[in-house]
Amino acid sequence: MNWQDKTAVVTGASSGIGAATARQLAGMGMRVFLVARRLERLLGLQAEITSAGGRAEVAAADLRSEVERARVFEQVGAADVLVNNAGFGWYGYYSEMTWKTAREMLETNVAATAHLTSLFLPGMRARNRGHIINVGSISGSIPSQGVALYGATKSFLDNFTTALARELRGTRVFASVVRAGPVRTEFGETALNKENGGHVPTEKIGVTSEAVAWEIWKLLLRPRRVIYVPRWLQIVPWAELSFGWIIDRIGPLLLKRQGRRIQKA
Repeated sequence: MNWQDKTAVVTGASSGIGAATARQLAGMGMRVFLVARRLERLLGLQAEITSAGGRAEVAAADLRSEVERARVFEQVGAADVLVNNAGFGWYGYYSEMTWKTAREMLETNVAATAHLTSLFLPGMRARNRGHIINVGSISGSIPSQGVALYGATKSFLDNFTTALARELRGTRVFASVVRAGPVRTEFGETALNKENGGHVPTEKIGVTSEAVAWEIWKLLLRPRRVIYVPRWLQIVPWAELSFGWIIDRIGPLLLKRQGRRIQKA
């Protein structure tokens, strides 16, 4: 498809993968709607994009709210691309995760994706043109200690996207999930700042947000149901089947060590 002058909605656009994706799509000639809570950051990104010759509009919203999600849809109207990127993580024992944090994660990582998709997808179907891209995680394929609920939300994205892709087969509307490994963003800092949250063990390694954004752009040019970033991670689901027992033994030790670090702090 020719995406020049088409409209893209990017959630979680105030930082990390969302901001990088917005820059990437705007740089390729798309009109981008920037969606996130932090208005000042969105305005800064909008200024950056427009100064580079791109087009960006701000749709500040707290995607935990159903009312605000509907308001984003009303502001945008028809969209050709929806990048469901908004989400956050938390690391630690699920028994120590407050329900407030758990509910916010479900609303942001799951409900916002499902709701926004339900709002924008019918228009895409009517025009027979569009692409839903859900930014998932390799953790959705590997149930792991410390990220029980986060991994479950990403498993939802895997299942949801696969079902959508099959429903849309034979049309010019596509659904894709990005199974990303560790990415150098504010993810770890955000997780730590949540009540009872701990350091994410992989927070200092990983690919750049720009690398993920480039793969998202390539998805628009060559639609596929799933991509891994980096690509070698496609072996991980198979490794889980064969070597999951290693995670069973080593994973809990890492989580216990993290718990001791938190107590000392």
